[in-house]
Amino acid sequence: MGARGRVVVVGSLNVDSTSYVEEFPGPGETVLSHGFRVALGGKGSNQAVAAQVAGAAVEFVARIGSDAAGDFAIATLERFGLPTSAIVRGADAPTGVAQITVADSGENTIIVTGGANLELTAVVVEAERDRFAAADLVLTQGELPVPAIDRAAAIARDTGVGFVLNLAPPAAVSRDTLSTADPLVVNEHEARAVGIGSDAANPSLEEWRELAASAVGAVSRSVVVTLGATGAVAASVDGSWAVNPPRVTAVDTTGAGDAFTGTLAAFLAEGRSLEEALRIAVAAGALAVQARGTVDSYATREAVLHAAGVADTTTATAEGGE
Repeated sequence: MGARGRVVVVGSLNVDSTSYVEEFPGPGETVLSHGFRVALGGKGSNQAVAAQVAGAAVEFVARIGSDAAGDFAIATLERFGLPTSAIVRGADAPTGVAQITVADSGENTIIVTGGANLELTAVVVEAERDRFAAADLVLTQGELPVPAIDRAAAIARDTGVGFVLNLAPPAAVSRDTLSTADPLVVNEHEARAVGIGSDAANPSLEEWRELAASAVGAVSRSVVVTLGATGAVAASVDGSWAVNPPRVTAVDTTGAGDAFTGTLAAFLAEGRSLEEALRIAVAAGALAVQARGTVDSYATREAVLHAAGVADTTTATAEGGE
């Protein structure tokens, strides 16, 4: 039985303010919410928690403000057992925030204000070179400044560490960064932004599998495209795969993509194949939509593996143990 993997997440950390409404307002329209909550958010923190819950030993490199929102974020991460020593608090910018609206259909809209996340520069990332070198995999997202993303890719390439890029939202990263991604994780809109797509209005899951396969080597080393309730596809030099999700009732889709990506990274870091990690990640994303909120909706490793029909073949490390 092998050990769990070590994952360094370089990413955004926000505090989410979420309003729940029957339907989204139109331009100029005011609607009343029937619920409100404040919770940890940001793609970096969501994915770090997802990887931690999935059993990886996670280190999270982030920047937050010296404010109450920062206090809340640190307390939440510690509740999940995630180390916070690589999170630096500054006095010049507030903790990032996201304003979210969730309709009764389960769909959401999100507005992000970067705040202290914008202080996570290429210089900051360069200072983490030793941390990268000790990891099995580095994960980052499109919410960071582009020079920081490009630097993370370069360091991962230099040190021979796996690099997973979730290009959400789409960012103008370098071609070298894209070509280093193994895999590049995108949804259908982000896929089209980097040149993966077709003229078809609604490609089928099988068509997306073929599109992902055509992008291997041309865009990135391997490709994963998430397709919401339809499932996800992946492709590498070893083949291409399409996975349908388990049947669930969606309550809130916020953070489900991050559950998918963090889980995918965790299982790739422990040595699972892309095909198997994809199946597990699809199950994690599906389970996450069944409850409100982001990180508190993430299912346990045991539950995710059961939903995916995959056996647990590893033991927990001391750093990332359960």
